[in-house]
Amino acid sequence: MGKRQSRPWIVSELWSLIEPLSPEPGPKLVAGRPRVPDRQALYAILFVLHTGIQWEYLPQELGFGSGMTCWRRLAAWNEAGVWEKLHLALLKKLRSVKQLDWSRAVIDSSRIRAARRGPKAVPARSTAHDRAASITSWSTARASRSRSR
Repeated sequence: MGKRQSRPWIVSELWSLIEPLSPEPGPKLVAGRPRVPDRQALYAILFVLHTGIQWEYLPQELGFGSGMTCWRRLAAWNEAGVWEKLHLALLKKLRSVKQLDWSRAVIDSSRIRAARRGPKAVPARSTAHDRAASITSWSTARASRSRSR
């Protein structure tokens, strides 16, 4: 990790939940730099999400590895379903210690099917043959008339 870190971004207890969820790396096909550890890649992902910085501008001095490396790791974790598994693991952990706070829960009702159909929509009037009135440009003669008569 970079020298500027005074404390870990992810405490060991949380990392112990995350680490087993990450997929095993495939065989190294090309010799080169050693693989960036998963924890450092996660730090980089969180840094990019927190700051909004572009992947290509990820500061090398922070010790995260290249932005492209971390972006690829994020893509691999997305494909492996790491985030969904982590979400379920965290919910399970919070439930087990009775720390799950449902007071901030939001239910998206757009996914609930309507019980019956609403009124039929009235077809829009076609303006193909007639020119529609413009609401943005109007006669300057009308606009320049003074109200004081």
